[in-house]
Amino acid sequence: MTRSTIPEDGIRVAVSTVILTLRRDGGQAPRLALPLVRRTRDPHEGAWALPGGWLDAQESLAVAAARTLAETTGLAPSYLEQLYAFGAVDRSPSRVISVVYWALVREEEATRAVGSDPENVAWFDAQDLPALAFDHADIIEYALWRLRNKAGYSRVAQGFLPPEFTLADLREAYETILGRRLDPANFRRQVDATRTLIPTNAFRTGSHRPARLYRDAGDAELADRGPLSPEEISTAGPTRSLPDPTITETSPS
Repeated sequence: MTRSTIPEDGIRVAVSTVILTLRRDGGQAPRLALPLVRRTRDPHEGAWALPGGWLDAQESLAVAAARTLAETTGLAPSYLEQLYAFGAVDRSPSRVISVVYWALVREEEATRAVGSDPENVAWFDAQDLPALAFDHADIIEYALWRLRNKAGYSRVAQGFLPPEFTLADLREAYETILGRRLDPANFRRQVDATRTLIPTNAFRTGSHRPARLYRDAGDAELADRGPLSPEEISTAGPTRSLPDPTITETSPS
C-alpha cells in the first residue's frame, strides 16, 4: 500500500500526531496549545482534526509521522514518541487504524511553522478545543494524560524550551503541564540533584534581577532522570473510556 494506491476494501493504516507547544499571549502565563488541520474532504469535511496521513509501504512509522507533520504543518518536533494505536471498528466509516505519535515543539518553531496549506491549519488552546473529527478528542485527552504522567519521571518539559533557558522557564513549563504551582526553592534543589543541566556564563536581564541561563548536559535522554518527586505528579487518568496504558500501551517508557 502506498499513499497513491490505498485499497478500496480492507484495513488502512494512518499515522497522526498530537503536537504540543507552550504559547503566550500578551505576556500572560504560557498554556499548552496544539495545531489542528481543517479537513477538505469527506468524511467530516470542514471539521478540525489532528495532522496526519497514510502510511507509505516503504517508510517506518516514525518517518511517516515526521513526514506528515512537515507536509501539513511545517513543524519539526524536538521530541517525538509513539503514543498508541487506535483501532476501534466504528472510529471511521472505513476500516482505519491510526498509529498516533505525540510530539513537542519549541515556541519559536511553532511561531515560524506554516505548512503547505496555512489557511487550513490553526493553533488551539489544549483546554478549549472545537468539535473534532473521528475520535480525535479522545486521542488528545490521552496524549495530555501521557504528558502529565511522563513529566513525573523524565525531563520531557525541556522539549518545550530553547537550548538555553532559566530555571524559572523550566519550572514554568512543568507548572503548565501539571496545572499547578511548584515551590521555586524546592524545584531548584530537585533540578540540581539530577545533574543534567550546566550553568552558562550568560544571564537574562530585564525588570527583575538577572537570571542565569542553563543548558542541557547532554548525558541523558529527555525521557530519563526527571527532577520531580512522585507526590508532585498528578496521575489521574483520562476521563473518557480509553485503553488501559498499563496493559496495552505501544509506546516506549
